Amino acid sequence: MTFDKAVLVLEDGTRHVGRAYGALGTTLGEVVFATGMSGYQETLTDPSYAGQIVLQTAPHIGNTGMNDEDPESRRIWVAGYIVRDPSRVVSNWRANASLDEILVQDGIVGISGIDTRSITRHIRSAGSMRGGIFSGEAAALDADEQLRIVREAPEMAGQNLSAQVSVEVATVTTAIGDKIGNLAVLDLGVKQATIDNLAARGFEVHVLPQSSTFADITAIDPVAVFYSNGPGDPSASGAQVAVLREVLDAKLPYFGICFGNQLFGRALGLSTYKLTFGHRGINQPVLDKSTGRVEITSHNHGFAVDAPLDGPFASPNGYGQVEVSHVGLNDQVVEGLRALDIPAFSVQYHPEAAAGPHDANYLFDRFRDLVIASQKDAK
Repeated sequence: MTFDKAVLVLEDGTRHVGRAYGALGTTLGEVVFATGMSGYQETLTDPSYAGQIVLQTAPHIGNTGMNDEDPESRRIWVAGYIVRDPSRVVSNWRANASLDEILVQDGIVGISGIDTRSITRHIRSAGSMRGGIFSGEAAALDADEQLRIVREAPEMAGQNLSAQVSVEVATVTTAIGDKIGNLAVLDLGVKQATIDNLAARGFEVHVLPQSSTFADITAIDPVAVFYSNGPGDPSASGAQVAVLREVLDAKLPYFGICFGNQLFGRALGLSTYKLTFGHRGINQPVLDKSTGRVEITSHNHGFAVDAPLDGPFASPNGYGQVEVSHVGLNDQVVEGLRALDIPAFSVQYHPEAAAGPHDANYLFDRFRDLVIASQKDAK
């Protein structure tokens, strides 16, 4: 069996030569690593990975193939894909295609057969950086030309990618069981499992385009507002932060996850910053400060909120007292915020965790309870 050559080039000049995997061509993006041992289909279809070339640290990928039940959105969003050993066969009764076939179908350029552990260690030391995968005719380009192409690609910092992944028109998912009310979900890259979990709590879920105004949100008569996960730099999403401030001013209950946590922090008046290599995977330990419980959680973020970890503090934008509710135990990164004077909270990770773990799924119940309590207080 013969394989097409592929080359991974990082912006610092590091090069790895391997085999083409998926579609042939050139792709550019921020090279990041994900530590999940399973759930590659959910990773690939997570809109938060838009603009990123994802490296799987698990060495063997693709053995369960791809199916029609597990996608988290309407397509694959990763800019490129790096694996060490792609499975040669598919062994799962639900599979209806191989991973390689779907990568080709969606035009995702990848590379295999390289030392992914070495690249991961390099990124952990040097930080996530721009990179490019070159295969097909592009693999034969001069090394200096490949590096020039990579270095001319945009950096992740400063990018607003919400418009690339958001729905263009509103969609509605009916509540399951007794209906609490309409929930406005600002789609910054929402995952299907999130919508399902919210509907299962009695919300009629209205997924709205990322360009929605506060008037668009109030037009559905919402009982609460939810900001989803998504890609990009939170400092480049001023319009969504301004809308969120109107939500908080109106004292509508609010829950945000991942990107929604970062935008909540900025709405409160806090700053955000880029992590060296980010948190990506389904094995991140987080402390819930209110219970003392340690949860193993699913993450996908390269930015974080800058806030004091100990004790309540005043919101710089006048929303009363706020506290950091959750802390990452690997590096003490802020993983959750809770407002003490308005009905609003957020977490930096993914409580829906379609590929597991499910330690944080209770947060959807916490949100439901917050909304019900707010409804009672309003009477």
